[in-house]
Amino acid sequence: MIFDTHAHYDDPRFDGDREEVLRDLAAHGVGTVVNISAAFSGIPQVLALAGQYPFMYAAVGVHPSELSELAESDLAKLEELARGPKVVAIGEIGLDYHYRDGAHPEETDPPRALQKLWFERQLELARRLDLPVVIHSRDAAADTLEIMRRAHQSGIPGVIHCYSGSAETAQEYLKMDYYLGIGGVVTFKNGRVLREVVKLAPLERLLLETDCPYLAPEPHRGQRNDSRYLPLVVQAIAELKGTDPETVISVTEKNAREMYRLS
Repeated sequence: MIFDTHAHYDDPRFDGDREEVLRDLAAHGVGTVVNISAAFSGIPQVLALAGQYPFMYAAVGVHPSELSELAESDLAKLEELARGPKVVAIGEIGLDYHYRDGAHPEETDPPRALQKLWFERQLELARRLDLPVVIHSRDAAADTLEIMRRAHQSGIPGVIHCYSGSAETAQEYLKMDYYLGIGGVVTFKNGRVLREVVKLAPLERLLLETDCPYLAPEPHRGQRNDSRYLPLVVQAIAELKGTDPETVISVTEKNAREMYRLS
């Protein structure tokens, strides 16, 4: 069945119908979901959802845009939470430089030095706990790649979530055996570069993801996303790879189970 490797079902946009959506996933061919934390304060809800639904697992970490609430004393607590029975990764962590151009002063990202510091610390946490990482990189391709080269040398596996870089950068990640997370953007009219990446990457290095409630695939772009739309992503990948949807589902599920170390 389809394995959604990156979702945010703790998001308030699911407050009205969360249980209904989650209980409907199996009917749409979705068998497993990893729910990913963003804010430190949201980790308890992420863990609670994973505990409530047998098909759901959790990743814990602090998104680079959510670092303002994080204190040095929280690192020990983060490690404690990451040892939870259904935690399968550290994430999502990384770098986000999208709002550093001054065009949106009300949404200015944390300083780059602070982002790099906490990125490195959370990577070290993953290394200590022997967990894979879920990497967020937005408008920070060069710095993310540099840091992930060092992570690779330390033996830290993982996925570049919602891959948005160039084909050349994708090749660098593939050489290091990192997975690439592919979601709704592959169906967008302006998703040409990502489609080229999907064509060149081995299917054995791709993972399916929604990043819901964000990035719903066409023809639902702009709507709230959820895992029930993943068959549209599967179809797009199958066409790009010249194979059938069943093969895409089977191989990407195997990939996800190997990365997250689930039987």
